[in-house]
Amino acid sequence: MKRVLFIFALGAAIATAPSVFAQSPPTASAAPAAAKAQPPSLRELSASFESLASRVRPAVVQIFSTGYARSENEDDSSNTALLSKQTSTGSGVILTTDGYIVTNNHVVENARKIEVKMPSRANTRTQSMTLLAKVVGVDRETDLAVLKIDGMNLATLALGDSSQLRQGELVMAFGNPFGLEGSVTTGVVSSTSRQLKEDSPMAYIQTDAPINPGNSGGPLVDAEGRVVGINTMIYTRSGGSEGIGFAVPSNVVKNIYSQIRKDGHVHRGHIGVGLQGITPTLAKGLGLGQDWGVVVSDIEPDGPAKAAGVQIGDVIQALNGKTVESASQLENTIYGLGLKESVTLTLLRDGKTIKAVVPVHEREDDPQRFADMVNSEDNLVPKLGILAIEVTEKVAEMLPDLRHDYGLAVAARTANAPYSGGEIETGDVIYEINNMPTLSVKGLREALGKMKSGDAVALQVERGGRLIYLAIELE
Repeated sequence: MKRVLFIFALGAAIATAPSVFAQSPPTASAAPAAAKAQPPSLRELSASFESLASRVRPAVVQIFSTGYARSENEDDSSNTALLSKQTSTGSGVILTTDGYIVTNNHVVENARKIEVKMPSRANTRTQSMTLLAKVVGVDRETDLAVLKIDGMNLATLALGDSSQLRQGELVMAFGNPFGLEGSVTTGVVSSTSRQLKEDSPMAYIQTDAPINPGNSGGPLVDAEGRVVGINTMIYTRSGGSEGIGFAVPSNVVKNIYSQIRKDGHVHRGHIGVGLQGITPTLAKGLGLGQDWGVVVSDIEPDGPAKAAGVQIGDVIQALNGKTVESASQLENTIYGLGLKESVTLTLLRDGKTIKAVVPVHEREDDPQRFADMVNSEDNLVPKLGILAIEVTEKVAEMLPDLRHDYGLAVAARTANAPYSGGEIETGDVIYEINNMPTLSVKGLREALGKMKSGDAVALQVERGGRLIYLAIELE
């Protein structure tokens, strides 16, 4: 269907060119020359596409991951957790000459082996090279991952500024759909900020450039060859592309990539305000100066906005000079900022315009900060259905005022726990199992391994600053 639409577009372009039939009919000798003539604009457009593809393609790789995951077979009535082998393929883009690659987290999730196939050279019979890759870090919330391969003088692409994208702008998507290496499609930006979930601060670039399974992790580039997004998902009823694809904006990618390279995981930022959209009724009731935009509905007592002088009832008119039209727009902007940066808020208060400079602080209650530091191979505790991470000095900085300088922080848990009784929660810190200190994930696994179904387990846990006992029974 996309091919038919593209053909019609070309037909429309040709029809708008100066008509040779508006003049006297050409002679027979002139007919062949007229038939060969093409509008220069089309030749230039085609040449631009070819040049862009040749520059971008060497930095786009194919990724193969192999791993094991727990089977979700509903017909299995046994208590045995079955592991099934999983393979997946996707795309990635090389950002540095020494081999740092960004892709989607879902391409490498649960992987025990990751291979990166370098792009083959055009018009040669040289086989492309396949290299092993390691995971530097992942961020599940944005579905991004950073990989590293051993390389030198590799072809790279630069991350562009996604805030400069405009609706209707021409873009090209590169990747390996259905395993078809080195594919490229073209389209336009359908929306520059598409929020898929109402309560999510994440907004995507929407494009009609055809994207299919295997394109995940590949770059969406602008006319200059700059990466403006990482292709992540499609909206489909048939399982194939229907012209509605979504990419993580490059400004978000920059933030996540730089944090993972520096710390191995991602810190979430906030400015300590509650936001609410302004309606005409709310504006009239509060006596606000405008009946649209965003009003501050709450202030964290010890948060950065409070310290900067922001007050409940302030109308946020602009952030860093850009007009704020909705709460999600403001949250999306803060979401893409790094820690220790500051934002300038233009506020309307009692008819006066005020400016406040607010630093971005880490979101302390974000459980995701642990999930991005673990993997299923090293941190899984199967008998509890959790991913746990040892409390090191680095982890303790993220969990201030812990009762002890040891223990295991719970980074994630399964929806269906393999035990009955009390429930372990994400963010819990486990200090003891049946009066024995939990010093390592391996030690906890070994202690549980000596127990059988029906055995009682008493866990000493710190939750919300309090010590509690969780009594559970193994299944």
